[in-house]
Amino acid sequence: MPSIIPLVLLLLAPGERSGRDQGQDELKFGIDVARRGLWAEARFRFERAVTLDPDSAPALNNLGVALEQQGDFKGARAAYDKAMKLKPNDLYIQQNYDLFREADDKRNRKARKKQPTNP
Repeated sequence: MPSIIPLVLLLLAPGERSGRDQGQDELKFGIDVARRGLWAEARFRFERAVTLDPDSAPALNNLGVALEQQGDFKGARAAYDKAMKLKPNDLYIQQNYDLFREADDKRNRKARKKQPTNP
C-alpha cells in the first residue's frame, strides 16, 4: 500500500499578512510619498519595508534614493550596495547605483579640493 504523505499548508488567518506583503505595502506607500517630494516620510516607509523584508532589493534601492535625497550619502551607498548584491542584474538598480556613484565621486573630489593642504 502506498504511503500517504500529509500535505501541510501554512495559511494566514484572515487579516494576517506576511512581513513580505506588509513590506510591499510600505514600499508602495513610500514610492507614492517620494513622488510628492516627502522624503522624510518616504525614508521612513522604505526603512520599514526593509525591516519587514530585509531581502527586498527594490526597497533597499528606494531607501538608497531617499537617503541620497536627504544627504546621507554613506547610508545611501550601503543601501545601494546591498540592493546590488541581492539583484546584481537588475538594470534599474544598477542605473540608480551608477548615477549615485558618479555624483558621490564628484562630491568627494570637490570636498578634497576644498581641504587645506598641510605645509
